[in-house]
Amino acid sequence: MLGIPSCYVVFWTPLLATNLVIWRKRMPRIFGLAVFTIFLIGIGGCKTPPERRVDDAGAKIPSQWSGANESTQPTLDHWVETFGDPELSALVHAALADNYDLKAAGTRVRAAVAQVRIDGSGLWPQLFFTPDHQQTQIRDAGFGSPRFSVTEAIFSLNWELDVWGRIQDFKQAAVQEASATLADFHGAKLSLAALIAKSYFDLAEAKLQSEVAEESTKDRRTIVDLVRGRFARGITNALDLRLALTDLATAEAQLTQARNQVQIVTRRLEVLLGRYPSGTLTKTSVLPEPPAGIPAGLPSDLLERRPDLVAAFDRLRAADYRAESSRKLLLPRITLTASGGTRSTALTELIDPRALAWNVVMGLVQPVFTGGRIRGEILLNEARAEEALNLYKSTALNAFREVEQVLAADEWLREQEKALRKAVEQTEASRKLAIYSYRLGFIEILTLLDSYRSTLNAQSAHLSVKRQLLSNRINLYLALGGGI
Repeated sequence: MLGIPSCYVVFWTPLLATNLVIWRKRMPRIFGLAVFTIFLIGIGGCKTPPERRVDDAGAKIPSQWSGANESTQPTLDHWVETFGDPELSALVHAALADNYDLKAAGTRVRAAVAQVRIDGSGLWPQLFFTPDHQQTQIRDAGFGSPRFSVTEAIFSLNWELDVWGRIQDFKQAAVQEASATLADFHGAKLSLAALIAKSYFDLAEAKLQSEVAEESTKDRRTIVDLVRGRFARGITNALDLRLALTDLATAEAQLTQARNQVQIVTRRLEVLLGRYPSGTLTKTSVLPEPPAGIPAGLPSDLLERRPDLVAAFDRLRAADYRAESSRKLLLPRITLTASGGTRSTALTELIDPRALAWNVVMGLVQPVFTGGRIRGEILLNEARAEEALNLYKSTALNAFREVEQVLAADEWLREQEKALRKAVEQTEASRKLAIYSYRLGFIEILTLLDSYRSTLNAQSAHLSVKRQLLSNRINLYLALGGGI
């Protein structure tokens, strides 16, 4: 029927049919034209929100990840326990209970649920009770002071009949926003658990780096003692002693930096746990091997599992409902207004049913001209819905990128770890050979010092890559939307 919404036709057709003859006989043609214009303004107000699909991610979704060897179902529940560290699991659960940022995110969920009640309150009648008591005194000279008192008990009711579903759409938008806020909360829990795990392994690496630096400093002192003894016997010159002392000072500075890093990471972890940053948290300094296997799953599963994607899709649906609700502002509103109560000079008469007076009014309001406010609101909400759609697609593509990137990084980091492990073995062997050769006078002091620096650098780099492997695995769980 020329694209005219059925709900609008159902409302206006009987009215137009009943009054068509009357308009032709008794009313000017211009008034009929005005009514017909009102009818046209309302066209399009009864549409339903567009159907959305979670797989509308802005690009074709592959059947499996390019960085994964197989597409097995992911085992992401309780991923913290896959590292096999009870201390880590205890810290994560403590943070989930005591972290203040997470508690703030929880209050936002409660606020969103309360907003649903507020936005949906228009579906129900609004009933008010207004008691009132007035007392008046009139003073006339010489005739006393008569007093008058009146007591009222007034009830009023207002109710907009949601025949088009405008208020319901408005409420549904709040429901979708609450769902998105809940998804944000789950995402905050996942992010906090990942941050705790990363900080825990950062602390383990910092302690191991400090131990390596301390051991290297002890070795440098041994070299200084060796060179000083040789200098005292006239075997070597003062330059060698100065070079050894300079290298020792550099090692001590690196040790101080490593110890400072331990206290920085410790205090950061304590704040995440909701504790005072006293720097007294003592945990194990072990970097375990990453869990075996890569639980990547299927790319399409990511759209319904990852919290930020769920939240983005819910906000898209909320924007659709707001746009639909604003379109229905063009339709006529049917309101029911009722009031009643009693008024008497005596309190005893308030409960007399004969003193009760009431009235009920049903009205209809059809917007005709609002200065472009309604049309502007429709355009605004439609633009926001389009924005939400593009943000969802952007979020989805970035989510796919993160997973692919982490999967690719896992392979390269494993290769790097193997190479650095061999480098540590070679540098340790060369260091032993260098000290032996220096004592026999086969090499210069610079070669000896360089062998020690190479050993320290290789050990430090190896620890860093082992920690990066663990962090990369945590990033994978985070990117896949793993459960806790």
